[in-house]
Amino acid sequence: MKANSLPPNIEKSDRVILFDGVCKLCNAWSNFIIKHDRKHGFKLCSVQSEEGRAILDHFGFPTDFYETMLYVEGNNCYQQSDAFFRVVSRLGYPWKAAAIFWPIPKPVRNWLYDRIALNRYRLFGKYDYCILPTADHEARYLRAKS
Repeated sequence: MKANSLPPNIEKSDRVILFDGVCKLCNAWSNFIIKHDRKHGFKLCSVQSEEGRAILDHFGFPTDFYETMLYVEGNNCYQQSDAFFRVVSRLGYPWKAAAIFWPIPKPVRNWLYDRIALNRYRLFGKYDYCILPTADHEARYLRAKS
């Protein structure tokens, strides 16, 4: 991580969810966020995009394979179950209720998270290309600053 600096294209108040754009489960998660994030508090960013790769590089993650969803708040980055619970806790009810499992010890939560994440292509499938946002959802995605 670059010493306390903000990741590229991210403002201090931004809440960005990085997801695997070719993963069918990850795309379903993104669509879920678009549908249920009524306050538009999150921005989405595919890890395959230029912006996504720059953020991965900023935090020292590989840019050629992806094992987890990342959630970025300003210059803080969360992964695995921490990322999931931080996101759902901000969605409001009834989704916020999933955060009741947050007190489960982190190694157990992450082990469960990894069972799905590391097998997501086999379980849910994979697109041959990164799905682009529809025009009405374009504003929900992180874009490079001009």
